[in-house]
Amino acid sequence: MANHDNLVFLAVDLGAESGRVVAGTFDGARIALEEVHRFPNGPINVMGHLHWDVLRLWSDIKAGLAKAAQRYGDRVAGIGLDTWGVDYGLLDANDELLGNPYHYRDSRTDGMMERAFAKVSREAIFEATGIQFLQLNTLIQLVAMVEARSPQLAMAQTLLMMPDLLNFWLTGRKANEFSDATTSQCYDPRAGTWAYAMLEKLGIPTRIFRDGDGDRLVPPGTVLGTLLPAVMEETGLSEVPVIAPATHDTGSAVAAVPMDPANAIYLSSGTWSLMGVESKVPIINDAMLAYNFTNEGGVDGTFRVLTNIMGLWLVQECRREWQRAGEEHDYGEMVEMAAAAPAFGPLIFPGDSRFFAPGDMTPRIQAFCRETGQAVPETKGAVLRCALESLALEYRWVAEKLDALTGKRLGTIHIIGGGAKNELLDQFAADATGRTVVTGPIEATALGNVLVQAIALGHIDSVAAGREVVARSFELKKFEPRNTMAWDAAYQRYLLIRS
Repeated sequence: MANHDNLVFLAVDLGAESGRVVAGTFDGARIALEEVHRFPNGPINVMGHLHWDVLRLWSDIKAGLAKAAQRYGDRVAGIGLDTWGVDYGLLDANDELLGNPYHYRDSRTDGMMERAFAKVSREAIFEATGIQFLQLNTLIQLVAMVEARSPQLAMAQTLLMMPDLLNFWLTGRKANEFSDATTSQCYDPRAGTWAYAMLEKLGIPTRIFRDGDGDRLVPPGTVLGTLLPAVMEETGLSEVPVIAPATHDTGSAVAAVPMDPANAIYLSSGTWSLMGVESKVPIINDAMLAYNFTNEGGVDGTFRVLTNIMGLWLVQECRREWQRAGEEHDYGEMVEMAAAAPAFGPLIFPGDSRFFAPGDMTPRIQAFCRETGQAVPETKGAVLRCALESLALEYRWVAEKLDALTGKRLGTIHIIGGGAKNELLDQFAADATGRTVVTGPIEATALGNVLVQAIALGHIDSVAAGREVVARSFELKKFEPRNTMAWDAAYQRYLLIRS
């Protein structure tokens, strides 16, 4: 194994609420994380459409790298960048960005899944891609551009997913990294390339996925190159290698889960809850289609068989709603409000489409309860308790389906990410599912990003060895199930409102 000498790997992580540059210091046995720079990240509304504020984010990324250069100097051994999946930028023939990339919550995809199915059936799209159906998927965004006869799409020569675009600006190399490419619903995981025949039937120009005869796909752990001279000059860094980690943030997060992948479920908890198992092959069958589960790329050629659950978005939007009304509550206070509210009240289905868009969440939760013949939660605590108990019951539904898909009972759920700090929800998850819950690490995405960089440069031997490093480096907490009979009864009610 190579010499470490407290090397520093910089993880640039763009999340739904904020972006960060995080330094991971590796001494050969443990990793310590330190936040170098944090900046806001959210959609920008321009004339009724939601976009990435991509140039401001690019500026903030360089500001974070400059701070890291001042703090760590020549100890910086690598840079890796990750974002959420599905969003993308289009480049013209001169490699210049065409317009402001759209944000996945933009309404232009409303009704577009049906337009897609009119050309290619739901079953055929799933058979070609193994990806669950969400109106936010890259494929559906591109269908919206086709339907609108978008001049940008007509001019485009290159599609880069958002982390690929930012890596292009860092290094000058255009590459589509595997884990993020798979989220697009444009990739065929069995062929190992883009689903060209399906794309053509949908009227999507396949030239944007190719460079000459190649299709630009690279695996996690690819060294893309070193920083461009202009970036070095602005940041004060030297010719630091830029590594594509799993550039999809959940792919990086799962790489850091200290689990036995044969017997565990992971749950990446944040704005979204992404819950699934690590598989050596994609699972593409009728059950996966019926459950609306997905096959996203992971590290070492693995696939993350999972589903997306609305997650703590429900709580985040309640907080923003109350902020707009001049009422400030931090997340700790909101957990206390939920804990104090009566147990096993009304329930919602977190995946109902009404909860997807930004805006006042309380009246939407109340309307769902009213329409399903339940008592309407009136207090803030009751609304939050309703959201959290419903999330835990959805976790149970997903866990049971994962058991069915894998043919065994998966006895442990590893909860990672910022949502793991919500110990009320962690306990609810153990209670509702009847399984042991292990939480940590909190900073899983940045940590997985750092691990893949260290593996790529020869400082850690394998993903399994990296997971052992995580277990040594961070405190893990365990929650055992309790009060399961009451949760069993609540689950029967949940199945009725979920159907």
